[in-house]
Amino acid sequence: MSYLSQMLGLGVHNFLSAATGMAVVVALIRGLARKTSTTIGNFWVDLVRSTLYILLPLSIVLASILIWQGMPQTFQGSETVQLIEPIQFGEGKPITEQSIALGPVASQIAIKQLGTNGGGYYNVNSAHPLENPTPLSNFFEMLAILIISGGLCFTFGRMVGDMRQGWAVFLAMLIMLLGFLAVAVYQENAGNPALKQLGVNQQADVCQPGGNMEGKEVRFGPTNSAIWATATTAASNGSVNSMHDSNTPLGGLVPMVLMQLGEVVFGGVGSGLYGMLIFAMVSVFIAGLMVGRTPEYLGKKIEAYEMKMASLVLLAPIACVLIGTALACVIPLARASVANPGAHGFSEMLYAFSSCANNNGSAFAGLSADTNFYNPALGLAMLFGRFLPMIAVLAIAGSMVTKKSVAAGPGTLPTHNGLFIATLIAVILIVGALSFFPSLALGPIVEHLML
Repeated sequence: MSYLSQMLGLGVHNFLSAATGMAVVVALIRGLARKTSTTIGNFWVDLVRSTLYILLPLSIVLASILIWQGMPQTFQGSETVQLIEPIQFGEGKPITEQSIALGPVASQIAIKQLGTNGGGYYNVNSAHPLENPTPLSNFFEMLAILIISGGLCFTFGRMVGDMRQGWAVFLAMLIMLLGFLAVAVYQENAGNPALKQLGVNQQADVCQPGGNMEGKEVRFGPTNSAIWATATTAASNGSVNSMHDSNTPLGGLVPMVLMQLGEVVFGGVGSGLYGMLIFAMVSVFIAGLMVGRTPEYLGKKIEAYEMKMASLVLLAPIACVLIGTALACVIPLARASVANPGAHGFSEMLYAFSSCANNNGSAFAGLSADTNFYNPALGLAMLFGRFLPMIAVLAIAGSMVTKKSVAAGPGTLPTHNGLFIATLIAVILIVGALSFFPSLALGPIVEHLML
């Protein structure tokens, strides 16, 4: 794409998509927090505030840091440079020059990371040395993926007048992130059993980082690659600094599960928090049923209408993933796009629909998705998997804002303590397990057992 189309087309959408998510989550918070008003705010006001006061300043700061670390920011064309070591190609003809693509890279990378959009400037994304030049740029790009989503937890606490509520949501997200991160880092550092059988040395020493280095950029190694893979799929980012398709089976299961949980472990800008708040309402509802009391969240009763809308929020992405993957398994044109046979080929199809239905964008690269089946199928998964939940969230916000706030009583479930955090985490994991364990068993789990 031209520089102009990237900046005016993709760049604008990178800002507006993130600002839209923040406008929706703020509308939901107002629905929960307001006691006398019957409105949930003005979308255009929230869109402008999110863009001018949050996204634009942070993008300028991050782009400046990335330029300092060596990322291009120019309108010049490609640069031709001399190779340090000429290579032989074809019939022995030496190649002594290379054309290096430049452009307004830093400004595009800054907002795509902060806005959890994830599409890279270069084809190999943040594994490219000009899109991710140094360990410091790698750290700041990973930080940018989660910083706004994490900060919105405290926005939530401040808006409802109880910072403990924000801390509870933040800690639930953090605990799950660290748990999944531990699995991913361990699996990738443990190495590939298939390579061990071939006698390949996968132990860390002065010459190599050790572990499973297939599909990894040697500058980052398995640990930084696993951290990035976990962060980018916990959020709805999708940028990568390694090839997820080359992860070990359980190392690849982690980013897949994080997407299938609805990307509520920090999640996208705005969308992660409103997804988590929906799970919080479901948790309160389940706890209320267990003690025979009408459930309340932040002083407002959770009733049948809210649960119907919450069910739509949770089930729409799940249905898109499972129905899409099932169709891909039985349609010959879809099966022909799979490069790898057996369990891993199934994982590639499952990952594709998990990524699109949950608005991520990362991929298992063994799948050729540019076909007459996958283009419309994945596009529809993106459309219904994200916008149906967004509409349902706004419906809940509109319903909650009209309800009277009731004082907490002896039977009210506290939603700021360790018991609620544990309940919230359990509900998220149980919903995910009940929905996706059979499909995961057919893909990454059985592949791990085969190795």
